[in-house]
Amino acid sequence: MTTARTLVRPIGERTLLTFAFALAILEGYDLASLGVAIPSMLEDPAVGLTTALAGIAGAATALGMLIGAALSGVLTHRVGPRRLLIAASIIVPLGMAVNAIAPTAGVFIAGRGIVGLGLGIILPTLLAYVADLSIAGHRARNVGIVMAGMALGGLCAPLLGAALLPGQSYRWIFIAGVIPAVIAIPFVVRLFPESPVHLLRTGRSEVAEELTRAMQLPMPVVVDADRPRGLGVRVLFRPGLRAVTILFWLTAACALLLVFGITAWLPTIMQAQGYALNSALLLTAVVAVGAGAGMILGGRVADAVGPKRVTVTAFLAGAVCLILIAQMPDLWLLIVLLFVAGFGLMGSQALVNAFIVTRYPEDLRGTGLSWALAVGRIGAILGPILGARVVSSGLPDEWNFYAFALVGVLGAVFAVLVPVRVRAGAAPERAPSAAAEAAAEPSAPR
Repeated sequence: MTTARTLVRPIGERTLLTFAFALAILEGYDLASLGVAIPSMLEDPAVGLTTALAGIAGAATALGMLIGAALSGVLTHRVGPRRLLIAASIIVPLGMAVNAIAPTAGVFIAGRGIVGLGLGIILPTLLAYVADLSIAGHRARNVGIVMAGMALGGLCAPLLGAALLPGQSYRWIFIAGVIPAVIAIPFVVRLFPESPVHLLRTGRSEVAEELTRAMQLPMPVVVDADRPRGLGVRVLFRPGLRAVTILFWLTAACALLLVFGITAWLPTIMQAQGYALNSALLLTAVVAVGAGAGMILGGRVADAVGPKRVTVTAFLAGAVCLILIAQMPDLWLLIVLLFVAGFGLMGSQALVNAFIVTRYPEDLRGTGLSWALAVGRIGAILGPILGARVVSSGLPDEWNFYAFALVGVLGAVFAVLVPVRVRAGAAPERAPSAAAEAAAEPSAPR
């Protein structure tokens, strides 16, 4: 039950990151579970899933995430990130339960849509929430750490699949995602305070001041002209932010197309390359390991040299690795290339998110990230469809990799075009906020 004390109960940085990391693990697992289950589901005539319907299931997940991210953008400045996180933590296991018991492909696709809705709310809300409760010098790092949880969840799914399949039913893959998610709900309710930015936005400045003082954070600055209204989109297109917003939307679309397309189809693509199911799943796990390592290391490097350079490098490195993987190298080199591709292509989403939350003014951080991910879900919808189209097209197998490599190059182009700084007058609130954050950084809790 929420009380006034819950809203201002401080949470240490390590505790915050631990539970945010755990939520991200569940998201990564739930997202990757589809790709793990598809090869076995295609062999189950009772469900009636075909290659085309599997692509639609992936697209349904992405569509649900589009709607969820849009809802996050609309609601985060109204109900606050804490309530959204609680609601999404209930929606996701509900959808996974539907997947576990789905008797037909239609019901299964509907379950993926429910999962996507919850995941679409969690990701932007959680990242903006962590950024709100982090000092400036740790923001990109903390966002990278949380996103590494998503990569770890993506690693757990193929590892569990390699252990269970094909000997056990693929339905256990989905059941395994339900139980820990239900356990996590009371911890979110009990431990997470409200964002100080939302407290200020809703006129509770004294409560916000008490929370920031207890957590040794700078007091955020909320400018009335920047308060999101209605759908929260219009303020993102004011002078100084218009080009930033459009380019972030395009960059996020490329990153999410890669994440969803590769997650859904890599096991099947590796099987087409001649690997057995278990081997294909283990090679997919290598990608997740690379993504996790890249998210943590990339976040730290981004705090030092800026997220833009790291994001562009990640996209290009991933694209090059995919081109080399298409040449069917020796196994040891394939593992290295998959690892680097995981950092570059799967990790690019985390780096884009870090770029966004450090680029927008603090009171637009949640809205800007939510809408970037909402529009970016168009890419997430196209990713599984692109994979299905190429797999079933009759083109040479290497085009399964070339198609996604081209998207990686596009992502790098869009990222490099993002203006690094807001033009003068576009964000007058940033100067005092940055100064306050710099003053508060030495005493931040660890």
